Amino acid sequence: MKTPHISILKKYFSCLKRMKKKYVTSELLSKEVGVYPEIINETFSYFDPMVNMDYQYNLMDLYDDLEKLINDLSKENENKPHKKLVTKKQLDQYSSIGDFIYQKMTISGIIDRSVVLNDADLRTLKRLINQEQALRKNASKKNKIKR
Repeated sequence: MKTPHISILKKYFSCLKRMKKKYVTSELLSKEVGVYPEIINETFSYFDPMVNMDYQYNLMDLYDDLEKLINDLSKENENKPHKKLVTKKQLDQYSSIGDFIYQKMTISGIIDRSVVLNDADLRTLKRLINQEQALRKNASKKNKIKR
């Protein structure tokens, strides 16, 4: 079964936390959240499939499981490293694709086949290629207009 979205889980969790009742049904929660009880039952059926069948199911029984899943999902999101974007300053170091290759992949003018580019260099090369293609495309449009 597909994991529910973390923002929806947090919304339900905060409403359950605010409620001072020991017995909360999906109808009571729907009045607090503003979502139909059937949708709430679908979300909570991830924890216990009986929620869909029993409309008087106590959702407070799933409170601990809900809290644990939210903590697990938030830890997963924190661990993802952000990839660094290529800035214009980095692109200005190279006048063309050939200049990039000369600086990164040659040793005194001779191409070194054992050089392995890292991810940042590959992103830079990709941006340089896209710039070159855009320049060629614009130049071909200008030539068509002049004819």
